[in-house]
Amino acid sequence: MQQPQPTEVGALAELGLTEIGGAAEGIRKVHRAISDRIFGFVRLGTGPSATPVKYLHDTITDGIYSAIELSTKTAGPQIGNAIDTLAPKSRKLSEDPRAAGVIAVVQGLIGDKLVEQGSPLATEMSVRVDGRRIELDRWSLAKAYPNAQSHIVVFLHGLVESERAWRLGGRPTYAQRLGQDGPFTGVEIRYNSGLHISENGRILSDLLTELVFEWPVKVQSISLVGHSMGGLVSRSACVTEAPWTRYVRHVVTLGSPHTGAPLEKLAHFGSAALNLAPETRPFATLLRRRSAGIRDLRFGSLVDEDWLDRSPDSLKAQVVQEVPFLPDAQYYFVTAVITKNPRNPLGRVIGDGLVLVASAGGRSRTRTLPFEKENGLHLSKANHFTLLNHEAVYEHLLKWLA
Repeated sequence: MQQPQPTEVGALAELGLTEIGGAAEGIRKVHRAISDRIFGFVRLGTGPSATPVKYLHDTITDGIYSAIELSTKTAGPQIGNAIDTLAPKSRKLSEDPRAAGVIAVVQGLIGDKLVEQGSPLATEMSVRVDGRRIELDRWSLAKAYPNAQSHIVVFLHGLVESERAWRLGGRPTYAQRLGQDGPFTGVEIRYNSGLHISENGRILSDLLTELVFEWPVKVQSISLVGHSMGGLVSRSACVTEAPWTRYVRHVVTLGSPHTGAPLEKLAHFGSAALNLAPETRPFATLLRRRSAGIRDLRFGSLVDEDWLDRSPDSLKAQVVQEVPFLPDAQYYFVTAVITKNPRNPLGRVIGDGLVLVASAGGRSRTRTLPFEKENGLHLSKANHFTLLNHEAVYEHLLKWLA
């Protein structure tokens, strides 16, 4: 008999129980490391008499943790299969706004692992309208975009986000407003942000090749707008030199960590420090499970050469290949800082909460991207997610694209 295709509901339930089992194993290792150290001190004072007590302690605790781990990991696939049998096949979590947000977070954290496992939660990059996937054929695109224009504006969300992120605050999105205020058609893309940025760049290039070929009217120009990681994915896609790149006239990055994100650097070196002691080693293992997409944010890596044949946990200084700008496109950038004064020491250290101002502007101590200063916009008293839907950003976006 043909095996039924797993559903997103079943896969999410199975993943949740499996992760609980993995957490139990991690807690067991921390518990054992702490107890070994304590019994080591006790043995110094009492001698071999502490050995039977330690043996009894280890046997009981290991049994409890193993039972939890085994039961959750065994029950996970069974419950997932049961849900697959009962769940309506026509209903997809990825088309529900809240569920799609949960899946986006899971993908951002372990999206590369989901692809390796063949999980239905590893959704492919796609064009989305109101959460629905749009097939890349002329009829489907004409139906989804009845007023299709020759100027396409492609929007790419950031890490652990979906295209719903552009609806921040419940206001109309940039894509919706552009369609009303000018000769533009906004196209929102959803992608698995846990993959390497270079992988997503190639997938985006292939998608845009199909999109341009099947677009209901002849394409005259393309603009790429990316928030955070989305800005890096758009720049990576341009490296492919595919035919669609000759139509690119604008590349706009909103809070993108072009020269790296401090939180990823902290996670990288923090995991190395935690790995030194047995009591904290499980936490290092947890940190090192972070996705390839997150790891690429350490230096803003855009090409395969930045990660191929390199240990992801190496502490050696990494050389990042610089990717040139398209010669016929204008590049714009938006930076933000949470403080009123950008020179405030807190603002210098935190930036918009996730990305520093210098990095969003393509600058660091050792790297400078060829952004033109007059092509930038800076927002004060704004955080990283403010850039997803902000009046000043939209006004400049409309001016730049026009």
